[in-house]
Amino acid sequence: MLAFLIETKEMKNTVATFDWLEETLGSEMFRELFPVILTDNGCEFADPELFEKGHDGKKRTRVFYCESRHSEQKGELEKNHEYIRYVLPKGSSFDGLNQEQVLRMVNHINNTTRPKLHGSTPMKKALKSFDKNAMEKLGLEIIPPDEICLKPELLK
Repeated sequence: MLAFLIETKEMKNTVATFDWLEETLGSEMFRELFPVILTDNGCEFADPELFEKGHDGKKRTRVFYCESRHSEQKGELEKNHEYIRYVLPKGSSFDGLNQEQVLRMVNHINNTTRPKLHGSTPMKKALKSFDKNAMEKLGLEIIPPDEICLKPELLK
């Protein structure tokens, strides 16, 4: 999982995040890591072509939309939302957060063992499939199991 703070819920900010990902990773690695984007029909993803076309003008990904109220179409994403709420309980504001705190939370969530991964973590699974250098460029790192914290104090 990756998570990014955006200034406002406008498409230009979301596109800028994907552009940053492509610039950071390079077009080839971006295409490998993000062959598809699965999203809802929010206004921040209204024009799929802006996301699908890379800096070089070539197709960098494909956008697919989930149906409203069908969280089962998002794979395991909903479990990540549950973990986010452990750290930021419902009613908490994201306003006071910075990207460093969000990345810290993501790293702890990505290093939490999952029964569906047979006791492994999303991070270990990602490292088996993707270039370690790409993970480092994105700020993703391994957190030892005894240091995992999924409580609000993680962000303090």
